[in-house]
Amino acid sequence: MHAGLAGETGKGEYKANTAAMSSASAIRLQIEAALAHRIPSALTPAPRVFRPVASTRVATVDALLEGGFPIGAITELAGPESSGRTSLTLSFLARLTHEGKVAAWVDVSDAFDPESAAAAGVDLDRVLWVRCGVVSPKPPAPTTYRFALPEKYLVPRAAMKGLHGGGCGGHPRGEVKGLATAVGGLLRPEAITPRCAEAQPRVKRGREVFDPVALTPAPRPSLRTRSSSSWARIEQALRVTDLLLQAGGFSAIVLDLGSTAPEFASRIPLSTWFRYRAAAERARASLLLLTQRACAKSSAEVLLRFAPADVRRDEPTVFTGMDCSVEVERRRFVPSPANVIPMRKPPHRETGATWRNQSVWAGAR
Repeated sequence: MHAGLAGETGKGEYKANTAAMSSASAIRLQIEAALAHRIPSALTPAPRVFRPVASTRVATVDALLEGGFPIGAITELAGPESSGRTSLTLSFLARLTHEGKVAAWVDVSDAFDPESAAAAGVDLDRVLWVRCGVVSPKPPAPTTYRFALPEKYLVPRAAMKGLHGGGCGGHPRGEVKGLATAVGGLLRPEAITPRCAEAQPRVKRGREVFDPVALTPAPRPSLRTRSSSSWARIEQALRVTDLLLQAGGFSAIVLDLGSTAPEFASRIPLSTWFRYRAAAERARASLLLLTQRACAKSSAEVLLRFAPADVRRDEPTVFTGMDCSVEVERRRFVPSPANVIPMRKPPHRETGATWRNQSVWAGAR
């Protein structure tokens, strides 16, 4: 009897809870319908995305980064030359420019190839190319025009016949006068040898003194002095990048330090990268940093480490492409699928990806 009463009580509570939930859902729907024109989904906000991403058009890399490069942050692509950094960046810019967005490429070493970018699908009309350290050619010197002499001065004089011009010239004694002075002025002073009868001035030589300071080798110039041109190009690139981030309007900004020696890029102050990270977040721009060795440290949200690419052997005599590989070395924030912490150990996260870079002339295969 007591069991029957308990069962009836449980059923009653279940029905009451179900009715309350249905009434709450109905009230919730009524409120959202009333506020739909003012506050869409007032009581059901959309799930917040911690960091939006943009696709790179490379499926394996997008799967590795869970969507692509982060927007409003710094992504550092570090690796040796010919490792796939530029091709991945061009693929990312091709997708942005096809969507009508604008990008900028700050070229520190003047190594950007517009033809390769156009072959990769980048719309060059939407890319600002900043070439650092390139001196514009000097304008041609203005041509100076001289007034033409009258025609009578261009006609040579007629030759005079006879002794001294037929007797019309001056006396020979007058012609020879002043000749010695004129010839002596043509000779250099050291070429004029004095006569033997004249007394020669005696040159008194000072006593030779040994000076050890003069034999000391000059100090070795510093790194900044020996590579003033490299530092000038890097400083120009940093100023330009700062201006582009502050101006806004660029969906992606590429700072290409890939051909710069690592000892120069590593000496850039960390405060610069911290300022770039804050500016990129305000401008909602993806800042891609191409380097040989990581230098942005904790300011970069994603650090991709590229390995030397392998040349494809599809043809014995024709270069058809490369096999590239990349590994995520560091990520500042890893999105979690839910707020619930599982009790079991999560599966191992993949940290590397590979893809094939196809050359333009190889064609489809």
